[in-house]
Amino acid sequence: MFLEDIGIIPSRKKDRVPADRPASIVNLTRRGFVTGTGLFVVAVTLAGCSNTEPTIDASTMKIPKAGPSPLTEVEGGDATPSLWIAIEKDGTVKITCHRSEMGQQVWTSMAQIIADELEADWENVEIVQAEGHERYGDQNTDGSRSVRYNFHRLRLAGAAMRQMLVAAAALYWKMDPSRCSAEMGKVSNSENGDTLSYGNLAELAAKLQVPAESEIVLKKPEDWRFINKEIPSVTVPKITRGEGTYGIDVNVPDMVYAVIARPPQVFGRTGAVTDAKALAVPGVMRTVKLPDAKPPALFQPLGGVAVVGVDTWAAIQGRNALEVEWMDGPNAGYDSDNFRKAMEAKAKQPGTVRRSRGNVGTALATADKTVTAEYYTPHLSQSPMEPPAATARWTGDQLECWACVQDPQATRQTLSDLLDVDKENITVHATWLGGAFGRKSKPDFVVEAALVAREVGKPVKVTWTREDEIRHGFYHSTSAQRLEAGLDSEGKCTAYRHRSVFPPIGSTFNAATDAPSDGEMGMGATDVPFAIPNLQVESGTAKGHLRIGWLRSVANIYHAFAVQSFAAELANAAGRDQKDYLLELIGEPRLVDPNAEQASYGNYGGSAEDYPVDTARLANVGRRAAEMAEWGRELPDGHGLGIAVHRSFLTYVATVIEVKVAADGALTIPGIWLAADAGTVINPRHTKAQMEGGTIFGLSNALYGEISARDGAVVQDNFPSWRVMRMNEAPKIFEVEIIASNSPPAGVGEPPTPPAAPALANAIFNATGKRFRTLPLMGANRDTLDIPAISAR
Repeated sequence: MFLEDIGIIPSRKKDRVPADRPASIVNLTRRGFVTGTGLFVVAVTLAGCSNTEPTIDASTMKIPKAGPSPLTEVEGGDATPSLWIAIEKDGTVKITCHRSEMGQQVWTSMAQIIADELEADWENVEIVQAEGHERYGDQNTDGSRSVRYNFHRLRLAGAAMRQMLVAAAALYWKMDPSRCSAEMGKVSNSENGDTLSYGNLAELAAKLQVPAESEIVLKKPEDWRFINKEIPSVTVPKITRGEGTYGIDVNVPDMVYAVIARPPQVFGRTGAVTDAKALAVPGVMRTVKLPDAKPPALFQPLGGVAVVGVDTWAAIQGRNALEVEWMDGPNAGYDSDNFRKAMEAKAKQPGTVRRSRGNVGTALATADKTVTAEYYTPHLSQSPMEPPAATARWTGDQLECWACVQDPQATRQTLSDLLDVDKENITVHATWLGGAFGRKSKPDFVVEAALVAREVGKPVKVTWTREDEIRHGFYHSTSAQRLEAGLDSEGKCTAYRHRSVFPPIGSTFNAATDAPSDGEMGMGATDVPFAIPNLQVESGTAKGHLRIGWLRSVANIYHAFAVQSFAAELANAAGRDQKDYLLELIGEPRLVDPNAEQASYGNYGGSAEDYPVDTARLANVGRRAAEMAEWGRELPDGHGLGIAVHRSFLTYVATVIEVKVAADGALTIPGIWLAADAGTVINPRHTKAQMEGGTIFGLSNALYGEISARDGAVVQDNFPSWRVMRMNEAPKIFEVEIIASNSPPAGVGEPPTPPAAPALANAIFNATGKRFRTLPLMGANRDTLDIPAISAR
């Protein structure tokens, strides 16, 4: 997500061009499109011609002058290399993807959008990964917004190219463009059926003026060839053949390898270093002491000592032999258990009001029944299957890096800032990412590689081990929440107060920051959609003692867990079915505006007009998921169903989970049913995969995820102590339904994660009668739930 969305840096919303805002399309020398304000660039080169069809000499063609036709004469000259879409003389369409590919299939989805409007032959489409540079606009692959921020722009670019190719063919055939049409990489005419390939038309089309946006005709949804179709991934075949390049795969001539011993505490310092034993390890070349980190954390490395070797194994063995005296920093006393108690105490006190409706205090005091519950979630680690890895090479004052980063442009800026090098002298290549989940948006590991490479005078690959990744990451924030509600004599909720306390992400960028941003509170707290007459959301303060960063779905994880679990608790207190009561809380179809109730709600950067908080859509996915699961059916003993709904990143998701809990507390998950409304979906196949993966990610965290700290240092170090969900624990039934929608595209990578934990907890309560309000439910060292005996549902 955007840093400014969570209040870390000043807003630059004027620089963002939502999908609904008009885009200007202009020439860039040979041919190009600049959309929006110019920060997001789509450049198209149409060059070359084919020898397999009649040769078209563009220089002899008569180009229409400005007038009734949108096509105007453009001066010739040398072509500028393409930045976005290039049609080559053999008809190949090369699309430059400015976002990072990390398994979310952004290469495929962006190509689908362009190729559809362009009427390209899918077999002739190739993807090129962009390097980090301002010419590509926003390259931050985060916040589930790659498609929704670019959908309209990419359609315009593809459609404009198609119209220019059609116009070029009409010029060649000397006929009206209305008698020509494009299909699958060719233009044909209705007069004699002749066809010309895009490759053959490219040079002539490059000389035509780009049509104005008002003259660009986009295809109707019913005519889409690739959009909203289950097009196979363009990356999976490469992965299975071993052709993709991940951060760990990079290999440059004369390269050496490094691993780093880092201080156990954030802002801990490196004292005396004895490296004699490390240097005695075969293959170890030298050690390099890195600068100590100082607050604020930002994206700077943590410091420590790099061990450089002829290969990674030698470097690891050398690090094992290294003797370092670590000196305490300001976070030496951090104990996550004690911190939990402090947060829980804070949650019991009045906080800063972030949204208010009615009079909650009076309504609670006069309620026929009150319900109070407290919820706790620990720190979490992103733990992508590929830990961070980066390679750096210096050539004089020129720095070139290859790394598995989510934002190569921000990486380039960070390198410039921390190394005091002109940004124009830095090149950053984004490799494929073996998962990321927010961790690889922080390029500290790339800076490490650059620092070591500059010191040793050779290209250096820095590899993080799993232990490094778990002990020295940017962690999801721990949280304590307290919810109170008042019910009337009929069980209807008349008052609702939610207090949320957690160290904010802003503490990573300003060590003094202890209050959550509006963006964090707007992830499941201030945007709660309940139709309760008296409602208040408050926040408390908490300081960060670890590096707090983004993790898939961010603050939605702990807010959804508390809010959706509490909804089920209210249903139980009212003697009602949890699904029916949840729908009653959501209320009648309406559009919710948190800003009308003293909230400062950013709506994930989407306009309220295109992306309103729509309770009809939220209730609809809830009803549909319940139908899919056959809600209300008779369940065997020890089984239970739980439901949770949540809107995040502008997408509506409902999850129903069935659990089976044995008498000894052994837990299995027979089935999951999920309904999602993500607006216009580019690839249903990949969207379903994201829904499945995001849910499993959420369940893994809910069952086992816990990062704890003692004396300022992270306790967990690898998968035995940081357990993740295993294949045999996945449900045998997992049904996903993508609700058809005419709304604009919304996010799909993160929305399935938040409802997973509360749906699971609600199902366990339905099966056992025991309510779990603390995550994880089991943890790395347990295999069963803490349930002495199963009670009746």
